[in-house]
This record gives sequence, C-alpha cells and structure tokens, in this order.
Amino acid sequence: MIALLLPLVGYFIMKRFSDEATVMPPHYYVDSVAVTTRNGKQYTDTIWHRIHNFSLTNQLGNKVSWDSLKGKIVVADFFFTHCPTICVPMAKNMKRLQESITNAQKTGDTTNPYVHFLSFSIDPGRDSVPRLKYWADRFQINPEKWWLLTGDKKEIYDLALNEMKLGMIDGDGVDTNYAHSDKFVLIDKNRVIRGYYSGLDSMDLAELSKDIVWLTMEKSAKSKSRLTGQLQMIIVSLLLVVGGAAAFLYFFKKKAKQGTSA
Repeated sequence: MIALLLPLVGYFIMKRFSDEATVMPPHYYVDSVAVTTRNGKQYTDTIWHRIHNFSLTNQLGNKVSWDSLKGKIVVADFFFTHCPTICVPMAKNMKRLQESITNAQKTGDTTNPYVHFLSFSIDPGRDSVPRLKYWADRFQINPEKWWLLTGDKKEIYDLALNEMKLGMIDGDGVDTNYAHSDKFVLIDKNRVIRGYYSGLDSMDLAELSKDIVWLTMEKSAKSKSRLTGQLQMIIVSLLLVVGGAAAFLYFFKKKAKQGTSA
C-alpha cells in the first residue's frame, strides 16, 4: 500500500506545482457570454473578441488575409517606412524575436511553422509594394514568416483601433488619425488577442517570447482528449483495485494459516 501511495502523492504534488508554473497568456475583450443547459446543468461560455478578417497586400505583391494564416500564432505591429523614430528599433527587435522562435523539430531551423509576424503600414499612401520590399531587404525579412502589409487605409486603421484596440491600450499615445504605437500584439490561433508588449522594452520582449511558447502548447477546447480530467480518477480506481486485491490476499493467507494451525 505504501508503494502505491507514494507515486500517487508524488503525482498530485507535481501536478500542483506544474499547474502553478503553467500560466497561459490571458484572453482580452469579451464579445458576449452564452448560457447553455446540457444534461440538466447550466454552463456559461465566454465568447472572446475575434479579430475580423482583412484583405491586404504583402511585400511580394500577394493578396493575403487571416485565412492565409489558419492555425498560426501571430505577432503584429504597426509601422511606416518613413518613420524617423521608433520604427527602426522595433523592426530590429521584431527581427531578433522572429529569429529566436525556432522549429523544435529541426535544429537550427528558424522557420517555426506555428508562428507568423505581421507589420501593418499606417502610411499606405507612400508605402507601396516596392517600398515595402525595400524595407524588407533592409532588415533581411523572410517573407515566409513575416509580412509587411499595405492596402486600404481605413481597413488598416480599423484593425489597429477597433480590432486590436491599440487606442484603449495606449490611450492618449495613439492619434486616431495616425495610429502609431510601440506595441507588439500577440494573437492566438483563434484570432483572439492574448497580450500587448512594448517593442522597445527588453523585459516585455522576453515575456512575449515566453508567451509564444506557451501558446504553441495550448490545446483547442474542441480537441480535448477523452481522458482529459480523468487521470486522477483512473489512478484512484487503480489504487482501490490493487488495494482490494492486496486485502483479499492478506485475509486469504490469514485464513489458510489458521486452518493449517487447526
């Protein structure tokens, strides 16, 4: 019994510390709350704000959208190529971040299949495709993993202010006529915002790198295993079965010994 109890106690101790250490990035902005009844029980499901689709052009001249990024975790920011202040250091930091997110299955491969980077131009009138290509060449940007995007100005500003809520995060720091922000926005596979980080702060960038790793391990709520939440019950049931068998053998041997003595 002691031999069985020790692994069980060890499991629960490790699980507790593991749960405390695994802190997934939070969700942002509730769209609605749905209340449903299943099997006589009432459940409350939170519907998180999901960023609307877009149709823009990248530095290769290709039309792209969120549909081109299914299953991807996205890091997004807003910039313009004539920026005299923060855009250059932000691009350099984005480049370092992109190169640090490696493919765990291939040593030295920096093309992680689960993460994509987006930089939206807030000056699409001047940031044409050739201009974006110039910026991409300047920073040696890999178009397979990082898109510089231009297109309809209203659509881009709607993404910045109404979908990614940069006006709410930066407050007075964002001019609604010129959505310039130093924030990197972390977006999960479901197009839900999971964090904001200063693209100029090394501590924030380290936190962002860690949160990207957590999101790559996050499972979809729709793809739960049949054994999800059942492991403890299985272990306890196994313990009871083995304990019962041990008790049966003990009493059987004790009775047999008494019979021999008689």
